[in-house]
Amino acid sequence: MPSIGIIGAGVSGLTCGVLFAERGHKVSIFAEKTGQTTTSGAAAALWFPYDAEPAEKVIPWALATFEMLVELTRNVRTGVSMIELRQFSRTNQVQIPEWATSLGAKFLEARLLPGAFQSGFSLRVPLMDTTTYLDHLADRFVAAGGELHEDRRLERLEDVDAKFDVVLNCAGIGAQHLTGDADLEPHRGQVAIVPVIDQVPCAIVCNDPPLTYVIPRKNDCVWGGTNEISNNLDIDSTLTSAIISECSRLLKIEPPPILNQRVGLRPFRKSGVRLESGRLADGRIVVHNYGHGGSGFTLSWGCADEVFRLSTRQA
Repeated sequence: MPSIGIIGAGVSGLTCGVLFAERGHKVSIFAEKTGQTTTSGAAAALWFPYDAEPAEKVIPWALATFEMLVELTRNVRTGVSMIELRQFSRTNQVQIPEWATSLGAKFLEARLLPGAFQSGFSLRVPLMDTTTYLDHLADRFVAAGGELHEDRRLERLEDVDAKFDVVLNCAGIGAQHLTGDADLEPHRGQVAIVPVIDQVPCAIVCNDPPLTYVIPRKNDCVWGGTNEISNNLDIDSTLTSAIISECSRLLKIEPPPILNQRVGLRPFRKSGVRLESGRLADGRIVVHNYGHGGSGFTLSWGCADEVFRLSTRQA
């Protein structure tokens, strides 16, 4: 049974780590940042395919992940729950994707449309509270015998110790440095964390400019957001003000206090998610699993299953 070295401890790396470790492999994860300090820690983590291509691959991975996450909702300690998502459009008649119809999506009646929106549909989806879920994955990984090595910045894929037979590249936007992949670009997302809002019983998303979302969690609420090509991780107070203003306007409430502000870089890949196997310069198997854009959580388990198939088939 091959030993596995994983680069990256965001949701993709941790999910792969859990899957391999729980199937009996010796697994170590190497990462400069882990858990809450990664881009995954800044994510709203609502299940919904977003900012990732190609659809013919993304949707099956997303649906496989949906099934796994529904199973995880049975344990409240995972941080996964089901929530109603209301997807709106300010300007057009919103279209329900075919895959969403299969999950029970329905158009919203006019009386359920806030004044700022022209149309919308609703769908029940998993929500992963990153303040709990990422720790759940890390705890599962360690409990299954996995080793997590923090503060490890690797310059090359080959820098993973030679004792590992297979290297999994789950480095997110860091894969740009490791592979020189010119197709990978950072889609900057900034969010504001505010207190729980009683008037928000569901998740609200509008992809029309400006991108806006309100994601209620157990102990707080994530307001967003932005999606611009930039690798700047600094908080932009002007953007935060705009987010707070727009979300408050849509909800028709007074601006709430800001508990925290976060920035993450969605690893969008222009030619599509890279999930493929190859060989390193030293002959070892490498499986690339990055470029998930804004769908890292949404694709995590489906992609991990594909990584497992590729790894074992090559080995």
